[in-house]
Amino acid sequence: MPLGGLGEIGRNMTVFEYADRLLIVDCGVLFPEEHHPGVDLILPDFEPIRDRLDSVEALVLTHGHEDHIGAVPYLLRERVDIPLVGSQLTLAFLGAKLREHRIKDITQHIVAEGDRITFGPFDLEFVAVNHSIPDALAVAIRTGAGMALHTGDFKMDQLPLDGRITDLRAFARLGEEGVDLFLTDSTNAEVPGFTTAERDISPVLDRVFHACDQRIIVACFASHVHRVQQVLDAARDHGRKVAYVGRSMVRNMALARDLGYLEVPPDLLVDVKELADLPPERQVLISTGSQGEPLSALSRIAQRNHQLVSLEPGDTVVLASSLIPGNENAVYRVINGLTRLGARVVHKGNALVHVSGHASAGELLYCYNIVQPRNVLPVHGEYRHMRANGELAKASGVPADRVVLAEDGVVVDLINGVARVAGKVDVGYVFVDGSSVGDITESSLKDRRILGEEGFISVIVVIDSVTGKVVSGPEIHARGFAEDDDLFTEIRQPIIDSLNKAVAEGVDDNHQLQQNIRRVVGRWVSSKHRRRPMIIPVVLEA
Repeated sequence: MPLGGLGEIGRNMTVFEYADRLLIVDCGVLFPEEHHPGVDLILPDFEPIRDRLDSVEALVLTHGHEDHIGAVPYLLRERVDIPLVGSQLTLAFLGAKLREHRIKDITQHIVAEGDRITFGPFDLEFVAVNHSIPDALAVAIRTGAGMALHTGDFKMDQLPLDGRITDLRAFARLGEEGVDLFLTDSTNAEVPGFTTAERDISPVLDRVFHACDQRIIVACFASHVHRVQQVLDAARDHGRKVAYVGRSMVRNMALARDLGYLEVPPDLLVDVKELADLPPERQVLISTGSQGEPLSALSRIAQRNHQLVSLEPGDTVVLASSLIPGNENAVYRVINGLTRLGARVVHKGNALVHVSGHASAGELLYCYNIVQPRNVLPVHGEYRHMRANGELAKASGVPADRVVLAEDGVVVDLINGVARVAGKVDVGYVFVDGSSVGDITESSLKDRRILGEEGFISVIVVIDSVTGKVVSGPEIHARGFAEDDDLFTEIRQPIIDSLNKAVAEGVDDNHQLQQNIRRVVGRWVSSKHRRRPMIIPVVLEA
């Protein structure tokens, strides 16, 4: 039962049930888009399992990206002792996040490829997969009903920077045993061929460094250890010093270095304050903010309000990441802001400074031919991605009726080796707004969008409690619609006339009188100004 991650890029969370026990794979967040004003994060909907959390045997985390671990603290608030299972780096990144949320006394099991561990009726085996973060794992889940193989996010880079390839031999062995349900990453299913190798980026970075005689700022995900490694190597080769900018970048790279996933050349790293004392041609900053996040280091640099970094004409900024769907406008705003300040901006659109972490169509076909699954459930992607993934499965020989295209909340049963849709549970978005979780509804978001796009008008009227006649007002104010209150002179008398008529017809309910004002003002604004602001009428009695 997927509670997130199907039909979207983010919020990955899948629940497996067998013998009345539950196993959860991943628990991530989705980042808000422009039509989610004021929202910080979007969580999977825990409601379908909220009253069954005592039945959860474990939470398996395939890797350490936010869209797979970001919602774990919110789940642990509801049951803190759920065993957490993941690789060393994944649990290290998660541990730092849990400390920020002040969650202690957790139970965790560090696993690696080849490990096999049992939780209740679930026998788990872990397989190495290559992704854009080290230590990613696929998981084979054996139960009395059959075996499910969940790839997590993966690709098949044959020459990865860390030498850790996707273990196709293990996939083949599991295929020989019999994979009853294959849950496969769909993100790049529409992309033909094979995903470009990570090491192809190094020569491009080298050329960027060679061509720049001023400061270089590289923005990437705070978890992209491989990309940071490439930047560190390029900085060493060109005689530059490096500083991290952004709290999450500093934290994650320190963890990666301590655990041996990041090799930092001696005397290369300095504090950002020390870096400022060096000449520009010896400076490299590695920053967060490649997705245009408003409060990130790069966005503040582009807006000239970063405390420690001030961009100069001739500096080079490298956006070493892909565009998450929905973030395009925010990223282009940052690019325009940086360009306006005189920077040269290098991004995926004009140079090979990023490659995907997901398998393209050619790699997925290889996996289908190796595993030869009985049933396929495409996961992780928008619907078009999952549909394309399903077509690849069918092309490789999986019967069409054994390819299940599901969305969040759809329940898929595996019975006697056959997967089928068995029903659906209600799931929705759970919005995080500051410290508030789940209090924001679609209705309140709609109100926020109206306020942001159309503004609001307040109308205050005082009526005589005995006669019902208007004795003061209407007093009309607006924000985000028109700052000139004289604009509303012509609508004041129609409001009074409408209220007097309503009172004469026997209307004395305050709410009905407010609705009367809303209708009169709404019609006038719509016909006169072609706008639909939020109208807030207040009727007081004197």
